[in-house]
Amino acid sequence: MTVHPFIEAEKQAGHSVKRACELLKVSRAAFYDRRNGTPGPRAVRDAELTEKITEVHRHSRGTYGAPRVHAVLRREDVQCGRRRVARLIKAAGLQGSHHRRKHRTTVPDPQAGARPDLIGRGFTPGPGTCSARWCGDITYVPTDEGWLYLATVIDIASRRVVGWATADHLRTELVAEALRAACHRRRPAGALIFHSDRGCQYTSTEFAALSAQFGIRLSVGRTGQCWDNALAESFFATIKRELLGTRPWPSRALARTAVFDFIEGWYNSRRLHSSLGYRSPAEYEAALAA
Repeated sequence: MTVHPFIEAEKQAGHSVKRACELLKVSRAAFYDRRNGTPGPRAVRDAELTEKITEVHRHSRGTYGAPRVHAVLRREDVQCGRRRVARLIKAAGLQGSHHRRKHRTTVPDPQAGARPDLIGRGFTPGPGTCSARWCGDITYVPTDEGWLYLATVIDIASRRVVGWATADHLRTELVAEALRAACHRRRPAGALIFHSDRGCQYTSTEFAALSAQFGIRLSVGRTGQCWDNALAESFFATIKRELLGTRPWPSRALARTAVFDFIEGWYNSRRLHSSLGYRSPAEYEAALAA
């Protein structure tokens, strides 16, 4: 580091370093530390924080930005401000994942019967129990073998992906398999609502019969209103930003394995959600159960 030229000139001229430091509001200790090349306490602390930040960023698969990195540090009782974290992330050349543009994958059926919207954009997590309100949607993964389609079922209370399925087609069997997986995993006992968009898969007779078999009431949003199914849209934005859009996929099998690892090994159990108070879905459900 360079020494302030005014103070150095004053010293060379035989004038008082103390007076020069007072005029510039700089401590003499800081002046001599900089003059001797010794890093100050703040620089030392920044270096320590940068090391911790880099570790947190690495464990997040390179996806966390300043808000989530700061949340992890607070959980570990590391005292630092969010702005400082943002500054050090930028200085270290780190970067969180960013939103990408979404492409439409579902097509409404104009012949489908009318169904109500039982959610009304009520996607706020808790309070209450899980397996009371679910939502779902479909997205796609481009691979060298062709499209791989992903259908999900998400618990609105905890943001947990409770059921999912993949296929090389967009037939109703895809969303039916995801719903079956969710029901077999959670075994809902009470009244349950499943919310989706008006895609033909979700408004089909086959899907209605399966839902009735499990005692599930169906809810749909309005045509062309993505915010009516915002939670499902948000999950797809996350998985595309943090996984699917980060690399090419040579095969459907490889993409499906990566989706499994992301959902079951990361998203449900360890990824922090700002809407859950920077807890993972598993942590949040444990708190609800307690």
